[in-house]
Amino acid sequence: MTHDWSVAVDDAIVAAARSGAVFAFSLSGGKDSGAAGEAGQRFLDAVGHPRDRRVAIHADLGRAEWKATPEAVAATARHLGLPLMVVRHRTHDMVSRWETRFTHGKRRYAELSVFNLIGPWSSSSLRFCTSEMKQQVIAPALQRAFPGETIVSVVGIRRDESVKRAGAQISKPESARDRADGSRMMTWHPVLNWSAQAVFARHAVTGLPLHEAYSVYGSSRVSCAFCVMQSVGDQAAAVRCASNIDLYRHLVAMEAGSSFSFQPARWLADVAPTLLSEGLASDVRRGKAMALQRRSLEAGLPEGLRYVKGWPLRAPNWAEAEQVVAARHVILDHHGLPDLFPTPGSVIARFEQLMVDRDAKTATRAARKRVAVERQLRLAA
Repeated sequence: MTHDWSVAVDDAIVAAARSGAVFAFSLSGGKDSGAAGEAGQRFLDAVGHPRDRRVAIHADLGRAEWKATPEAVAATARHLGLPLMVVRHRTHDMVSRWETRFTHGKRRYAELSVFNLIGPWSSSSLRFCTSEMKQQVIAPALQRAFPGETIVSVVGIRRDESVKRAGAQISKPESARDRADGSRMMTWHPVLNWSAQAVFARHAVTGLPLHEAYSVYGSSRVSCAFCVMQSVGDQAAAVRCASNIDLYRHLVAMEAGSSFSFQPARWLADVAPTLLSEGLASDVRRGKAMALQRRSLEAGLPEGLRYVKGWPLRAPNWAEAEQVVAARHVILDHHGLPDLFPTPGSVIARFEQLMVDRDAKTATRAARKRVAVERQLRLAA
């Protein structure tokens, strides 16, 4: 079978390469980042870009990673002939980020700063691993290492991965990261048009290292050992690896304690129930029962009080406030939280205060915007 291994480039990438920009290859340990590294190196060598202007970088997500990932990344960097930078978030890893999110969510629920209890997990629209744990760590690290430079971040995504990625461009400027010292960033996707089969074949042909998640356990993709975007098959592959079992049990315990399933429609606990102790299995049963009760209670609350942009839009009437009190009492009790608004009157007063606070913030933002516009007009005059 023949494969299209052509490198996706555009005028912006050609210009960056010819001007000697820094090219930083983001390596995750997955097949696509490795293939992007090989393809990018191939193109840059062909146009005479200096090798000492290239680096590999990996954002370590901590306990959530496969244990084999650090060595897989290092092996790929060695194969590509690239020096490797490893960066981490200053204060937390992926698992502690989930834990902290739920701790904060419980506090905000007790304070009636949110209408529904918020769970710990990332989602397809709120992917901490991509935004907070990778992009917000990698970009500043590169700009510190290469001040005042044009930096091209090489990322291994492919159009056939998803509907969203189908519309991705070969390159894009990251103007929001421009700095006063002249630092500019852009992103390049050199394997954008490759198929998964082409990626695996390129690994085989070139000898690119392949993560054990693929070669030993049969995963279709590699990210965290357990990912909120993961298929059932890849979850099953992850639990077949003995070094992932402690992490699996820890995340299942978080499911049980929070009453939120790891994925919206699927409990991680159900992937390998035989790996759970009787005590943990009992906690899971309790957590699932709490989840059913919470969802039922929240679904029965007045629709006009639910969260929308600008929430709350109005205060509840007395009967609605009674419903809110009753539902919150049960959910707060699930998690041992204090009931700070135990009466209809206190709930109504809290909503009214939230609306006052919202309007004050809106007015402050508007005033700041007016000041900024006036400053720009004065400078332009």
